[in-house]
Amino acid sequence: MNFIYNLLVISASTILKVLALVNSKLSLFVKGRKETISLINQSISKEARVIWIHAASLGEYEQGLPVIEQLKIHHPTHKIVLTFFSPSGYEVKKNSKIADVICYLPMDTKRKVKSFLTAAHPDIAIFIKYEIWPNYLNALKKADTPTYLISALFKENQIYFKWYGGFMRNALNNFSQFFVQNEKSKSLLNSVGYTNITIAGDTRFDRVSEIVERDNKLDFMTRFKNDKYCFVAGSTWAEDEKIIIDYINNNIHPIKFVIAPHTIKDNHIEEIIAAIDKKVIRYTEMKNAPLAEYDVIVIDTIGILNKVYSYANIAYVGGGFATGLHNTLEPAVFGIPVIIGPQFDGFAEAEELVQLGGVISIKNDNEFQEHADKCFEDNNYRSKTGRINTGYIKEKAGATERIVSELNAVLTSNN
Repeated sequence: MNFIYNLLVISASTILKVLALVNSKLSLFVKGRKETISLINQSISKEARVIWIHAASLGEYEQGLPVIEQLKIHHPTHKIVLTFFSPSGYEVKKNSKIADVICYLPMDTKRKVKSFLTAAHPDIAIFIKYEIWPNYLNALKKADTPTYLISALFKENQIYFKWYGGFMRNALNNFSQFFVQNEKSKSLLNSVGYTNITIAGDTRFDRVSEIVERDNKLDFMTRFKNDKYCFVAGSTWAEDEKIIIDYINNNIHPIKFVIAPHTIKDNHIEEIIAAIDKKVIRYTEMKNAPLAEYDVIVIDTIGILNKVYSYANIAYVGGGFATGLHNTLEPAVFGIPVIIGPQFDGFAEAEELVQLGGVISIKNDNEFQEHADKCFEDNNYRSKTGRINTGYIKEKAGATERIVSELNAVLTSNN
């Protein structure tokens, strides 16, 4: 099986290089990996003490960020190497100052693994949530490098728990410790013989809790909201936008609307603007516009949605109709009701918050209008719903401290 896996990885690498000739995203994927070793060699000396953290994409990065920040505080002389698998993570964070080196993770072939680990020579390796790369894990185990999986989430349908999943199941044996999100993940690992498990929780709760404590002021949002109610729809897709725009066009309440679509290509932004009957402006064209006179802002940039949510009285999180639900915790932490589409199975926090009543799932335009109107018209209902969300997040926080305390012990013992 090891031979087959390596053959598949090599074959995939070759295919991706061909597809990269005609696909811009894959081109970033391929070209970026050519720079990895050079980036590491420029910043990491042979004598450096190194902490390596790997995230698949932006979502996993956000989960790992509280841990990275704490490790930097406790171990300021260590270098941090942060790797991404996906362009959607790397391209957004490649210029961040959170790590000494930010780069793509080379493909999981034995030759590239050896080259990467020789350059990075980590004292400790930390993988986030789902990332299981057998050749990297095997090499780290042979080098006696403590290796951890944090905010891990295991499900019954994963290959590790299938009769044919022996190869990937054995790869898990290379982790020094699993920090899992919940009891179910622990039970699944127990069922296949693993006991080196700590139920630490999900570091995303710490991440969003930190966001609330930061300065979230945005001058343009203060001028735009102008002491009126504000509805913010974040990470929306076409299916979400149709429902939201219909509500905007038929709305009779004194409400300000913000739409922050997942796709910010010009043609898509123009389609949204053309469909809105109210006075609308796009973020990048605001300049000195009298924002208080506008009804809708369409956000055509990235990186400010967290702060925009802080101005919302109600939020909508997109992806629940087709593409996969986005992060409901980011708006929920501000103590407001959150509306989502009907498809949220597998998103643990959404499942739990829908059951508790802090997140509201809708199936169509009529249900959206019913719940949005109720949130705006019934102050008690809106406040009660929002308190459910903040209480839930407060109760779930603390994973970072549990994880970092154990990692600190390992790093200190290695000094």
